[in-house]
Amino acid sequence: MTSSELWTRATAERYDAGESDLSSAAVLGPILAFLTELAADGPALEFAIGTGRVGVPLRERGVPVTGIDLSQPMVDVLRRKVDADTLPVTVGDMATTVVPGEFTLVYLVYNTITNLLTQDEQVECFRNAARHLRPGGRFVIELLVPPLRFLPPTQLAVPFDVSDQHVGFDTVDMVEQTLVSHHFSRDGDDGRYRRGTSRHRYAWPAELDLMARIAGLELERRVQDWDGAPFTQDSTKHISVWRKPL
Repeated sequence: MTSSELWTRATAERYDAGESDLSSAAVLGPILAFLTELAADGPALEFAIGTGRVGVPLRERGVPVTGIDLSQPMVDVLRRKVDADTLPVTVGDMATTVVPGEFTLVYLVYNTITNLLTQDEQVECFRNAARHLRPGGRFVIELLVPPLRFLPPTQLAVPFDVSDQHVGFDTVDMVEQTLVSHHFSRDGDDGRYRRGTSRHRYAWPAELDLMARIAGLELERRVQDWDGAPFTQDSTKHISVWRKPL
């Protein structure tokens, strides 16, 4: 059984509204261009496809997309946008679920690999990606760099968003290599806020490279963002691409 927390129906129903900024053309454009180039003329598999924020418009660009997601309610929301013949999705764990076919691209966006709360499961996620890839195919992950450099001694919380609509901060357990994201989101116009939390296992880029090596994949490139800016010691996230050897 996966350690990932399961997205409920209530969470799924409000997910798209809460992430509306990430669905804008300005945000999605570079993501879709990056993934379309890597997919070339082949099919793509999205781990943790969710409500289809990326998978649906990528399919509209002509890339055949298949998805895996743990949450049936998230898939139910996706089904309002596209039918199963156009974009098939299997409900299951992205670390172990196998779908038919071989793919030129497998991808995981928006920090989703951290939903797997153990190192063993994250390694299995890499192995599952390699299992689905054609020789020469790529596995892509978008992931934040762990925010530990922003922690002064004895401090355990790091804010990542402070706005009128949302306050978010992470509390970090450096022994277990986990963090909990705390969200306070404005709920309506009466001044009330809704509180939510989610658990994650963070991983450094070098640790991911070792997971890839265990799975038989080779690092091809690492950039700071979907526009391809160089990854540096000051980068707060990375887009990493590993390749399955020919």
